Amino acid sequence: MMNPILDVKGVTKAVRSRKLVNDMSFTVEKGQICGLLGPNGAGKTTLIRMITGLIHPTAGSIAIAGTDVRTRRPEALAKLGAIVESPIFFPYLTGSGNLLNLARLDPSLSPARQKERVREVIATVGLEGRENDRVGTYSLGMKQRLGIAQAILGQPELIILDEPANGLDPMGIRELRELILKLHETEGLTFLISSHLLDEIQKICPHVVLMKEGKLVWKGKTQELRQGNESLEDAFVELMTR
Repeated sequence: MMNPILDVKGVTKAVRSRKLVNDMSFTVEKGQICGLLGPNGAGKTTLIRMITGLIHPTAGSIAIAGTDVRTRRPEALAKLGAIVESPIFFPYLTGSGNLLNLARLDPSLSPARQKERVREVIATVGLEGRENDRVGTYSLGMKQRLGIAQAILGQPELIILDEPANGLDPMGIRELRELILKLHETEGLTFLISSHLLDEIQKICPHVVLMKEGKLVWKGKTQELRQGNESLEDAFVELMTR
């Protein structure tokens, strides 16, 4: 049996006497799009920050494609692309300029390949024609697309998106959804998506993980969670109020 792309085992994060995340365990298999759900304060962002190596867990382990994030951090994070909160760019640089700065951090790429890879991801996220404009002139939706271009620049196996639709209008949300589904289909990417927009999660995530007060309350197929309920929102509210 192959190793999962993401393997979270018994992860706890305690600050003083308070457990922000408490004994979380779940896996995301290769090729899945998995939603991470929970009310405000459930511990979703803390968990994501541990997965991305920004903070260390108090207990437990996290592995990306079989590589432990804590003991082999550079190797593990090379397999990961992420947008945690809002993507940050230099507004006075162009879209391609921002991406080229990041591509130059990869010593395995020649200067020619760096430029080629930037052109590839610009095309993938649909920013052709605007790549030479300053990021300060981009709409929020374009910045999110550029953020995803940044996340896939290193050809990772797992993409993590933390509230990617925050602030987007309905058209921007739809375009983001279509881009995620396109990347999943054409690039075979695996996604973990944290969001409070349950309708969006229902549309793009066949699998979900639910958290409440730092603990796992449900994991599995979205369709199974919805059984007996008219919508994912109804099922979510039922679990959160138990």
